[in-house]
Amino acid sequence: MVIESADITAVILAGGRGSRMGGVDKGLQNFNGMPLALQTVTRLQIGGGVAEIMVNANRNLGAYESFGYPVWPDTQADYPGPLAGFLTGLEHCETPYLLTVPCDTPLLPLDLASRLAKGLDAHQADIAMACAPEEDAQGKLQMRTQPVFCLMKISLMESLLTFMTGGGRKIDAWTQQHKTVEVLFDQAHDDPKAFFNANTLGELQKLEAYRP
Repeated sequence: MVIESADITAVILAGGRGSRMGGVDKGLQNFNGMPLALQTVTRLQIGGGVAEIMVNANRNLGAYESFGYPVWPDTQADYPGPLAGFLTGLEHCETPYLLTVPCDTPLLPLDLASRLAKGLDAHQADIAMACAPEEDAQGKLQMRTQPVFCLMKISLMESLLTFMTGGGRKIDAWTQQHKTVEVLFDQAHDDPKAFFNANTLGELQKLEAYRP
């Protein structure tokens, strides 16, 4: 069965503490004159591949609501991490599939949703996870999974709730419980900075100056 864009809802993960940015709300920091989270929304709109968009945020909810999309805070307390955003997305998703996207990767691939959907469908998997080249400490490119970029079946909600209720917090520890396919974003036309996440204000400013 081919997965259509009408079957996919995207959740933008903006619920973190922003600790490495000095505690600021990362999704509201400007990138080329636009809040990071809104930049992510725009990339998803331009690329298509999703029917609905929602935002997972835990503070400044009014600012996020001004984007014009539903905003849902974590249902679990104390900022338990990205999986809490996954769970929030699954709880509010009304399509068969959920796409998870962080708010701090403003150059994400425009065809992210469609390529993950093709990979998930081709392998009849439960989860499709992006995998892309990334520089290691020595400056060499290594293929690395991008676990916050996932397309998953909403039927996994009970599994994730059970995992988190048991104290689980690591994405990989949960996804390995299910059939997961890695979708490679290593083609010649793929932007090498597509999955670069800005963790500090300095990194964000450097990324603004980047021109592919």
